[in-house]
Amino acid sequence: MTGTDSADETDGDDGAFDPITFLETAVQHPSHEDVGSMREHLCETLETRGIDPRVDDAGNVLASRGVPQREAETHVVLNTHIDTVSPHVPYERDEDAAEADGGPVVRGRGSCDAKGPLAALLSAFFAVEPTDGRVTLAITPDEEVLSTGAYALVSSDESPTRDADAVIVGEPTDLDVCTAAKGRFQGTIHLTGTNAHAAEPETGTNAVAALEGVLEAIRTFGDRADAPPIHPQLGAATLTPTVVEGGDATNQVPADCALTVDRRSVPPETAAEFRDSLTARLRAAVPDDVGLEFRFTDRPTPFLEAWETDPDAAVVDVLADAAGGDVRPFTAATEASYFAADAPTVVFGPGVLADDEGAVAHAPREYVRVDAVREAARALEATVADLLE
Repeated sequence: MTGTDSADETDGDDGAFDPITFLETAVQHPSHEDVGSMREHLCETLETRGIDPRVDDAGNVLASRGVPQREAETHVVLNTHIDTVSPHVPYERDEDAAEADGGPVVRGRGSCDAKGPLAALLSAFFAVEPTDGRVTLAITPDEEVLSTGAYALVSSDESPTRDADAVIVGEPTDLDVCTAAKGRFQGTIHLTGTNAHAAEPETGTNAVAALEGVLEAIRTFGDRADAPPIHPQLGAATLTPTVVEGGDATNQVPADCALTVDRRSVPPETAAEFRDSLTARLRAAVPDDVGLEFRFTDRPTPFLEAWETDPDAAVVDVLADAAGGDVRPFTAATEASYFAADAPTVVFGPGVLADDEGAVAHAPREYVRVDAVREAARALEATVADLLE
C-alpha cells in the first residue's frame, strides 16, 4: 500500500466503507506540517460515496446528510481533527502485536490521534440514512496548535454546528465516553522593579526577590475562599509555574522578572475569572514598590476552557450502552470545549493516550488496535442511528 491509493479503495468487498482501509491510507498522508494531502484524501473519500464536501475559509471539511438544517428534528455533529504533531511516524501494520494481545494494530503518526477516530466517525456518517434529522461531519485542521478551525465553526454567524442536539468529538478514549475535561490557560506574570548595584541592594527594587511572594501565592491559590470547588469528575484545578526569566547581570539588582504559569481549570471557572482572581492574589503577595501585570499568552483563538456534559444526556446513555465502556472525564485538552457551550458534547474513540508501556499518542510508538477501530465504528453507527430515529 502507498500514500497514493485511490479513495475508492476504502470500500470493502461488499462495497461498504471499510474504516481500516481508510485508516491505513490516511496514516500514510503526513499532516504534521501541512494537512493539504490528508484533507484531499478525506474529500475524495466523501466524493466517491456520493457526498459533496465543502472546505470553508478556515480549512474545515464540512459535509452533511439528511434534511436541511432548519428543518431537522434532530441534528448530530461528528467532529475530529486531521492535523498531527511532529515528527511524522511512517505507517506500519503489525498482525501480531503485543499491544493487542497478539491481534493486529495500525502504527504510525495519527493512527490513534486522531485518524483512527476519524475512520470510525466516517463509518457512522456513511451508514445512517436520516429522514427527519441531519448529521453533519465537521473535520478541523488545526486542533494540535490553535484550534482556528473549530473556533471558526462555532463563531460563524451561520455556524453549521451551533444548533446541534449532540456533538461527538473523536479522540482516543479506549471506547469510554468522556463527558468533561479540564481547561488549559497559559500566561505570564511580569514583575518590575529598579536596577541597582548589587553591592547596595537597598537602593533598588529586586524583581527576582519578589518571586518569593508570587510562588507562595501560587502554592496557596486553591485555598482562597472563592476557589472553584473540587469537581466530582475532574478533581481540583491546578496552577503550575513552568518557565522563569529575570536579571541581566550577576552584579546588578534585577529590575525585571517573568514567570510563566500553566492553569488546568475545572468548571465553572472561565479564563476571565482566573485572570482576575490570580491578579488580585498576586497583588496582595508582592511589595507595593514592585510592578505587577499578568498577561495571557497571545493567541488568535480563545483558550480551551473546562467543560462538562450532563452524564444523563441522551448521547451519553446511548453511546455508553453501544460501546460498553465507562463514562469518565477526558484527561487532555480538546476542541470539545468549544462545542459544549452549545450542545451536549462527548469525546469518544478508539485508541489510548498512553498504555502500560508509556505514551502512545504523540509518541514514536503511536498505534491503534484494529479491533478497537471496528468496535468504535459499530458503536457510533448504532448511536447516530438511534439519536436520529
